[in-house]
Amino acid sequence: MFSGSIVALITPLTTDGEVDFVSLRKLVEYHIAAGTDGIVAVGTTGESATLTVEEHVKVVAKTVEFADGRLPIIAGTGANATHEAITFSRLFNNVGIAGCLSVTPYYNKPTQEGLYQHYKAISEETDIPQILYNVPGRTGVDMQPETVARLAEISNIVALKDATGDLSRVQIHRELCGEDFILLSGDDATGLDFVQMGGKGVISVTNNIAAADMANMMHLALEGKFEEAKLINERLMTLHKNLFVESSPIPVKWAAHKMVSSPMAT
Repeated sequence: MFSGSIVALITPLTTDGEVDFVSLRKLVEYHIAAGTDGIVAVGTTGESATLTVEEHVKVVAKTVEFADGRLPIIAGTGANATHEAITFSRLFNNVGIAGCLSVTPYYNKPTQEGLYQHYKAISEETDIPQILYNVPGRTGVDMQPETVARLAEISNIVALKDATGDLSRVQIHRELCGEDFILLSGDDATGLDFVQMGGKGVISVTNNIAAADMANMMHLALEGKFEEAKLINERLMTLHKNLFVESSPIPVKWAAHKMVSSPMAT
């Protein structure tokens, strides 16, 4: 259902702080042309924590409109309040998204049981496929594999985006959650290794800047052509790291701005 090179899409803004929908359309076309396999609209890289609810909903809806069925759109619906995450899931019920990406509640530091109850409550309010998102470096809470396994038993919780960078968890999740549960990397620097160990793809920040390379690399990896994929990854490794020299999405939006403002940009 979800695999390959999926971009954690930036949300373009004007100098006045308004969403730039003209640029958003161009970004969608860029990813379609590059072979990107899916788009996450208003995930954490898309500044879900800072957009208004109205902006959030409109960016997702416009991304679906601009894609026009040419690739799947996943909506960021996570929140640190369960009721807010449920509200976003409901708002997107009839928009045409392929799934929801829901980050673990940040700041609150819920227990593992609290995480289970949070996601269980969300899943009961929608039929849209749900992707769990574990990024303890940003949220302050780490969803353990045993909790993921409990949640994987719920029918519409179908995948995990694991941004821990801990490759030892790939096999653990696979053993606990079964072969049908989709494992996606959320860490560009280890994404190729993640796929080689059994993951199905990566939800990528680097994809914003090097979409064709990321798509080619993931497609080669999923075909088992890891030596060819590694050559691409070696070329991208500096970019993987430099896009996190400051808090994301600052570096990736700076890089995207430089790309479009360069005379050599197409």
